[in-house]
Amino acid sequence: MPMKGGDTDGYREIDRWERGVGWIAHPGETMQRASHALLGDDGGLWVVDPVDAPDLDALLSEFGDVAGVVVGLDRHKRDAAALAKRHDVSVYVPQWMTGVAAELDAPVERFGSELADSGYEAFRIRDSDLPPWQEVGLYHPDEGTLVVPEAVGTVSYFCAPGERLGVHPMLRPVPPRRALSGYDPERILVGHGAGVSTEAGAALRDALDNARSNLPGAYGRALRELLS
Repeated sequence: MPMKGGDTDGYREIDRWERGVGWIAHPGETMQRASHALLGDDGGLWVVDPVDAPDLDALLSEFGDVAGVVVGLDRHKRDAAALAKRHDVSVYVPQWMTGVAAELDAPVERFGSELADSGYEAFRIRDSDLPPWQEVGLYHPDEGTLVVPEAVGTVSYFCAPGERLGVHPMLRPVPPRRALSGYDPERILVGHGAGVSTEAGAALRDALDNARSNLPGAYGRALRELLS
């Protein structure tokens, strides 16, 4: 996709389908931070882990009015507060997620097993003190959209050679099978890199099943890229 909003500070569109879209702001960044906007059953647009960019509101307006902004990972506060205030909505944070709400300069609402009336089910992917990591997944069972903010990704430093989707390097020794293995999604949207929209269920199973066996290849690739 071409850049929008400027060559340096703009964004690259990813993951477009009839009920949502994603973007990577500042695509030259190594981390490839991905954000998404999801059209809910309530008719509202739910923005997940956003990184702001020029002309972003024009993209969002193609899908409707923003109903809320979601923080899916405790480290992904990103530009959630700024976007929420601009659209006069709240930032939605899981009930069990700590240390986030107080750091957001915007109204905050908590959610439990469902994200308001969006049709997206919410579930814990990880809630750990060592390493500190609180992550919520979102899943729409009718359309098969699975949102995983951090535990898996498609950027090269997540993936061993040959993998379309890889487990986060810190989680490879103990991949999040219990949280994710029960899903067979049509598409997977991730917080780092473009998502997976073909044979997504198979990609997820492969990532979880091979996380340990592919660990040397993944770490070797990451090291080579770090040194290049």
